Order: sequence, then C-alpha cells, then structure tokens
Amino acid sequence: MDLRLTGKKAFVSGSTQGIGYAIARALLREGVSVVINGRDADRLEIAVRKLEAEVPGTAVSGLAADFGDPTQVEALLSSLGRVDILVNNVGLFEVAPFGSIDDDDWRRYFDVNVMSGVRLARHALPAMIDAGWGRIIFIGSESGVNVPAEMTHYGVTKAGMLALGNGLAKLTRGTGVTVNSILGGPTYSDGVERAVTQMARGQGVDASELKAAIIGSNRTSLLERFIEPHEIASLAVYLASPVSSATNGAALRADGGVLTSVL
Repeated sequence: MDLRLTGKKAFVSGSTQGIGYAIARALLREGVSVVINGRDADRLEIAVRKLEAEVPGTAVSGLAADFGDPTQVEALLSSLGRVDILVNNVGLFEVAPFGSIDDDDWRRYFDVNVMSGVRLARHALPAMIDAGWGRIIFIGSESGVNVPAEMTHYGVTKAGMLALGNGLAKLTRGTGVTVNSILGGPTYSDGVERAVTQMARGQGVDASELKAAIIGSNRTSLLERFIEPHEIASLAVYLASPVSSATNGAALRADGGVLTSVL
C-alpha cells in the first residue's frame, strides 16, 4: 500500500530507542523527513547516525530536550518549526508503590507524560489547521484504561493523555487534521529489556525465563508474548498517513488483546 507520506516532516518525541525509534525508522522508510528527540545529546547523535545507516538516503536530524524541563522544551520548539506529523511518544514509567510517589514525582510524570503533548500540540496544531492537513498521534497505553495498582501514577497520566487527544480532535472539525491515540500493550522496548535483565540478575534466573513468566502471568493477553516496537510503529505510520483520513478522535488498540472490553 502506498501511504502517500513522501515529503512530509515529522517530529517524534522520546525516540532514541524503543517504540519512538521504531516509529521514526518506519516513517523514514515511507519518505518522511524525521526529527527525533532524546534528553542526552550524545545518545541522540548516536541514534541519528544509526537511523542514517539503517535507512540510507533519508533526512533525519535530532533535537535534544528533557520534557520535564519547560525551559528546554521552549528551546526545542523555537528550533523545530512547522511539522506535518507530530508523534507524542516520550514518557516515564516505573513500578512503584502508590505511597512512595511524592508530589515532585507526580509533577514530573505529568510534565513528561501529559504536558509534553500539551506543549507540542499547542505549537504544531495551529499551523496544521492553517495548512489544511496534519496528524497528531499520542502513544498511549492500555494502562490508561485499566490502571495498574503497582503503577497508578503512570496509569493516571496515560488516562490524561487519552483525554487530551480526544479533546484536541474536537478542535479539528472540518479540517484535514486528525488526532488519534494508540493503546499499546506490554511491549519489549529497550527500557523493559533492561528492567527484565536487571530483575533476572537479582533473582538469579535467566532473563528469557523471567520474560516468559511475566507474560504468562498476564491472564488476558491474547498474543501471549511481548509486543515488538515495530508492531506499534506499523499502526502509528498508518495513522500518520493520508489513507487514515476517516479516523479521528479515536483510541486504537495495539495491546495484544490485554484489554477485555469490546471497545
């Protein structure tokens, strides 16, 4: 299928690894020029060079910023310019008891997981509407629908992201702009891999055994394995394309069947 994306410009937040990196790579393969983002300038440069090697002849660049720091975000926005496609992927997550998350932690989670999307959309959406075309995609989580007890702070911010995406979509009525969210399920990103490896080392077991045990404990997964980042990226690229024009204000599931509701 020709996704008709050649010549578009995209920005993908939190994209030096994992799902964000996979989305950036998939967009590049469709002829999109992509600006990636990470907190660390050195790691960002490494990711840019890696993408250039994996998808030769494409236009990829990087802008460093910590989305927990509004000053850095302002600097990024002043350099970014107009984009056709905005992918809000950056996010924090960790397993932690509710009582151990203090007010400062909550603020940082909201700054990174919710306010990043607010600030980026505030920058990108008016120009998209003026141009009569644009795509905003939020990379959410099934945890925003079924909030986990061991990651309440994460689930609450992902629920906020879903509400933000739905509200922004209502501002696009009658335009060629769409705003959608993806409900990702358990994905074996770089961060999850590091966490599993660390946990396995601490428990004295093989990482592959622990990985299987984690998925085995999820009673509702229909996929019965971790999702790969490129599988989330495939849906993101479809939503970024003109062929998805009738999909707006939606939360689409790429959760491996973890959520048990019909809608």
